[in-house]
Amino acid sequence: MLLISEVIVMEKVTVIDSLMGAGKTTYAIDRINKASPLERFIYVTPFIAEIERVIAAADKRHFVQPTNNVEGGRKLTSLKRLIEDGVDIATTHALFETADDELRDLLRTNNYTLILDEVINVIDKAGVSPSDMRILLDKGFVEMECNRVVWTAKDHEYEYGVFDRIKLLAQAGTLFYHREKYLIYAFPPSIFETFSDVFVLTYLFDAQLMKYYFDLYSIPYELKAVCDGEIVPYDAKREPRAELLSLMDIYEGPLNDCGNTNTAFSGRWFQRRDKRDELTGIKSNMYTYIRSHAKAKAGEVLWTTLKARQHDLKGKGYTKGFLALNARATNEYADRSTLMYCYNRFMNPIETSFFQDNGLTVNETKLALSDMLQWIWRSQIRNGKPIKLYVPAKRMRDLLYAWAKYEI
Repeated sequence: MLLISEVIVMEKVTVIDSLMGAGKTTYAIDRINKASPLERFIYVTPFIAEIERVIAAADKRHFVQPTNNVEGGRKLTSLKRLIEDGVDIATTHALFETADDELRDLLRTNNYTLILDEVINVIDKAGVSPSDMRILLDKGFVEMECNRVVWTAKDHEYEYGVFDRIKLLAQAGTLFYHREKYLIYAFPPSIFETFSDVFVLTYLFDAQLMKYYFDLYSIPYELKAVCDGEIVPYDAKREPRAELLSLMDIYEGPLNDCGNTNTAFSGRWFQRRDKRDELTGIKSNMYTYIRSHAKAKAGEVLWTTLKARQHDLKGKGYTKGFLALNARATNEYADRSTLMYCYNRFMNPIETSFFQDNGLTVNETKLALSDMLQWIWRSQIRNGKPIKLYVPAKRMRDLLYAWAKYEI
């Protein structure tokens, strides 16, 4: 079991929970532009392209991005130097998630406000093999403290090499060896108490793993929403969900027959689909939907599935429209009008065990719905325009209908 012992002492995080396209980013940029010159900001967003958009919009300030053009060639080093200089910073989730003790100490003394555009990955596979861990344990380079991996090797014992990632994560205090099976990256919760204010911009926060992470570490937060450029109390009933559902022409017909079981199109379901003819049948359904039902051109299509099955399901007329399942916070595809969501989201064992072993049960239904809505809202529906939608997994279609009725 993971023994969570950190106690976070801080003011409430403000979670701005509003529909995609409701103006969360616009509100944040307006707040930045109107802020006192004495206030400093770190704006964290998933994509480099969004960083450039934020920098252009925050034209009353001078935001800087971390670069590799520093000693050692590491963006984390650049980020630390920028914090020391006290400048406004725009960076990516990926870099922010590498925060270590030194970065936390710098933030504590420099009075920054954090604006987190979309939730971050608070837990994930660490990308470290169990065999590497056994080698390091045998050599005495790491030790275990309540399942946390602690780097103990001296500089003369290990300078650099194949274990650099383990060293980095362990020194940051973010690597856990769980059930002697999973190596888990867990974002350090103490990072949040180093900021003077924290804002999280998202939708359906109650469905996000970050919400359970906040509960786990007793990080206080309050839900707000944005309406006409102003912050208001959160109330889901204000959302025009029925109107939004009416913009979705959701396919109902025989092309959905392959998705009628509860787990159809889930990760494990795909793993069992080794026979080429089964995947070929799904691919044929997708082609038929695009060609005969949606009558869409290639440039109008957005589609997704499990990354491992992308090659198997890509087809003529839609191949180049693939967008990863976890896409958030990008407007790059806001002209797409025909969508195919060929996946059924369930939690993986790492996510499940991390929270269960600490007494928390995640609502998988809400999590699945949230991920799907985020993906759908990359399309032109975010601009109030209708879309055509193929969701062959019955469970995922049912979630859309339940959401529109405020049942979720």
